Amino acid sequence: MDWASIGGLTLALLGIFIGQSIDGGKLSSLLQPSAFVIVVFGTFGAVLLQSKSANFLSALNQIRWIFINPVDNRLEIAHRISMWSSVARKEGTLHLERFLDDEPDPLTQKCLRLVIDGIAPQTIRDICENELHQYEVNQRSAIKVWDSAGSYAPTIGILAAVIGLIHVMENLADPAMLGSGIAVAFVATIYGVGLANLVFIPIANKLKGITQTEVSRYEMIIDSLSSIANGEHTIIIDERLSGYLI
Repeated sequence: MDWASIGGLTLALLGIFIGQSIDGGKLSSLLQPSAFVIVVFGTFGAVLLQSKSANFLSALNQIRWIFINPVDNRLEIAHRISMWSSVARKEGTLHLERFLDDEPDPLTQKCLRLVIDGIAPQTIRDICENELHQYEVNQRSAIKVWDSAGSYAPTIGILAAVIGLIHVMENLADPAMLGSGIAVAFVATIYGVGLANLVFIPIANKLKGITQTEVSRYEMIIDSLSSIANGEHTIIIDERLSGYLI
């Protein structure tokens, strides 16, 4: 569980609610269902219009990474690679086959299979780096959904505010309706700006950091397994691995 994400979101919401109540404001005045519906549905509608459905669904799926980060197991993988290097040097790369079925990661398994099959080191690097590139492109395309939501939400909030003001103008003859109508208009702006800067943009930035860690892990795997295929000494491979663990 990523307590930084939970704590950050909680702190942001508490800041808004406490700030509202300090000057005697009612928390209920910040709860405007009509404004929320316009901002949220309008924002995601605009994002869905500009995105491929696969990227949009992938972006929704990435939300779990915000609260449960992928395990950074680079140190564990480095130990396994070092052991594979030692086995390959003493017994040959064919003897690495016994580790193949125990490897849970598809890309690592693919790279290891290429090493076992005796594929040229540069070819292994080219094949695996191309797959890594496609993985990174897909991840960043999904992250762009959250970046776009952060861009659209404030504008949709203004749109909702204008709609609220239109309702105010329609009820000028009824003074009792003016106050609530104006409140809805301003709360819509709060929703737009708040969701953009407290939710959507932070989510995008956190996902960028997580993706960079994942890419670094795969770069370490590709570089090291290519070195094993090239017959490099275990000491050299260990030094390569240590550079990725700083």
